[in-house]
Amino acid sequence: MNAIQAIQATAATSDMVLKSYVGDLSDEELLSRPHPGCNHIAWQLGHLIAAECNLLNMFKPGAAPELPAGFAEKHSKDTTGDDTPSNFLSKDEYLALFDQVRAATRAALDTMSEADLDRPNESERFKKMFPTVGSVCILTASHPMMHVGQFVPIRRELGKPVVI
Repeated sequence: MNAIQAIQATAATSDMVLKSYVGDLSDEELLSRPHPGCNHIAWQLGHLIAAECNLLNMFKPGAAPELPAGFAEKHSKDTTGDDTPSNFLSKDEYLALFDQVRAATRAALDTMSEADLDRPNESERFKKMFPTVGSVCILTASHPMMHVGQFVPIRRELGKPVVI
């Protein structure tokens, strides 16, 4: 297994865990918060999708699909307190967008060489923490895992079974 294959495998594992944790949740349950002040699952799914588009365009400019108008804004830091159901998508819509963005990320990785992973990250905002294209790719693959831990307390509160 080479580095690009390892990144792809990491993304696949992240996808499997995320989808396992939301698979039996209703659209209404996506608006559940693990704790007051924490983001609900619907917002987190939208954040993951919008963030991946930004990260993908960092290492492969123009590769990210276009999101629906206003999508990124509805899932920005300014909207973390919003609990209005009509401002969020259904689970199926989030997962379809997630899959579309992940497919674009996989396609971009498939065009890269391992040497590409060593190129510097040109993003002023992220290059200190993620200095190379490879480190941005690893972040992209693992970002869902940073959020799914917040889904577990919600699942427990809702009486959902352990899925993994």
